[in-house]
Amino acid sequence: MKRGKNYNAAAAQVERVKVYEVDEALSLACTISKAKFDETVEVHIRLGVDSRHADQQVRGAVVLPNGTGKKVRTLVFAKGDKAKEAEEAGSDFVGAEDLVQKIQKENWFDYDVIIATPDMMGVIGRLGRILGPKGLMPNPKAGTVTTDVAKAVKDAKAGKIEYRLDKTNIIHCPIGKVSFGSEKLKENFNTLLSAVIKAKPAAAKGQYIKSCVVASTMGPGIKVNASKIS
Repeated sequence: MKRGKNYNAAAAQVERVKVYEVDEALSLACTISKAKFDETVEVHIRLGVDSRHADQQVRGAVVLPNGTGKKVRTLVFAKGDKAKEAEEAGSDFVGAEDLVQKIQKENWFDYDVIIATPDMMGVIGRLGRILGPKGLMPNPKAGTVTTDVAKAVKDAKAGKIEYRLDKTNIIHCPIGKVSFGSEKLKENFNTLLSAVIKAKPAAAKGQYIKSCVVASTMGPGIKVNASKIS
């Protein structure tokens, strides 16, 4: 795969076989970022589990202490008092069946997180095929199916992220922007890693965290030593 000049210059500053300490890896990711926009820094964690088995699933959500650097738009499915609570908490969109139809008919996706009260899940179920592939379906484990919609809205806007395994047993999560600097990124990194470790399934055997890599949007992957945390 052919890479651009900036990528190649950045990659030349990363030792491919070296496993960096967290501080050094995040500092390097910030230093070699040369894009004309504020790149997102992501963490990719390979786990020693098999996502094909229900008892080895790893999924949850955590609020990053320094947020993600992204403005999060929330959509809340609720009625009555709960809808009012969501509006007062600052949700960008609040509705019920009307929003279901809007998504179905208009292919509407002007939001980043969907929150729903439990009584609305029967209605939202019709959107499974649309929202599921985009990772937008509300889920109790992620705290997006709840009666406390106000807290869910505030958490989402404060930097709450969801983590879950993909088909290759890797978790991909943003932990902030390059402009945060290594210290704030490290706080977010440690918060995410701690949450993933706490979510270790009882059925998981052997080494839990197989590898960990950080990378900015346009930058190369940097291997991180997560053993001290895990």
